[in-house]
Amino acid sequence: MNQPALAVLTSIPSPEVGVWNLGPIPLRAYALLIIAGIVVAVWWGGRRYVARGGRPGTITDIAVWAVPFGIVGGRLYHVVSDNQLYFGPGGSGIAGALRIWDGGLGIWGAVALGALGAWIGARRSGVLLPPVADAIAPGIALAQAIGRWGNWFNSELFGAPTDLPWGLEIAERYRPAGYEQFPTFHPTFLYESLWLVGMAIVLVWADRRFRLGHGRVFALYVLLYTAGRIWIEALRIDSANTILGLRLNIWTSLLVGLAALGYLIVSARMRPGREESLTRPGRAAEGDSATAGPPSVG
Repeated sequence: MNQPALAVLTSIPSPEVGVWNLGPIPLRAYALLIIAGIVVAVWWGGRRYVARGGRPGTITDIAVWAVPFGIVGGRLYHVVSDNQLYFGPGGSGIAGALRIWDGGLGIWGAVALGALGAWIGARRSGVLLPPVADAIAPGIALAQAIGRWGNWFNSELFGAPTDLPWGLEIAERYRPAGYEQFPTFHPTFLYESLWLVGMAIVLVWADRRFRLGHGRVFALYVLLYTAGRIWIEALRIDSANTILGLRLNIWTSLLVGLAALGYLIVSARMRPGREESLTRPGRAAEGDSATAGPPSVG
């Protein structure tokens, strides 16, 4: 077997096409994967919420608010934290900032504004937000795992050069300046996707084992995600703003992760167990039970 054939067998190829045209309508892999992730998260989150005693359809009603807010927040965070890509020398400008299909959603902006949208939706549905967050947390992790494959189709967010058997082949036109001579790179999209799948499994197990409530499943999701994001972010070589030599997203992960850990500790001491009711005080949502239901489903 010749050397080129060996090279193919010991690396991960990048897709040659990430957009398919259905007549005048472009179907972009990045967008399709994000949509697929959202559908999975809402479906699974709805099942888990009903298993906790909630009303069927509540998660879908809340998602109508949370999803648009989350997408806008994710894009805003990305544009602000990587503003040089759009408003620096040679940047793509406002038009590029609006082209969300080219990639670029910051998870922290998505969580922040998505949580605001979920809060609005929860108030309109007459339910408490923490049980909703706990129900949806594993689904969010799985949605991110699915969405990360969009970065594969876009040939973006890969890590440092590597000759490991699972190195990712990157076409020269996508390689950062100074790395043109390297053919394969760490597939950080794959590392993060696998980490997120493992997170979803751990979240379901911990929820069942310890009957987590009051937002602690979501806090555990944040803690686990930040732990993984720190080492995965350290592998990346794409342009990013830094503080004291560390990428901005590493600092964000450190601070958010510590906050999540603090919440887990304080919440477990002050409010052990699960909520006795899923509805807001003084307001009952039709179909919701007065007490929390059985352990959440997987």
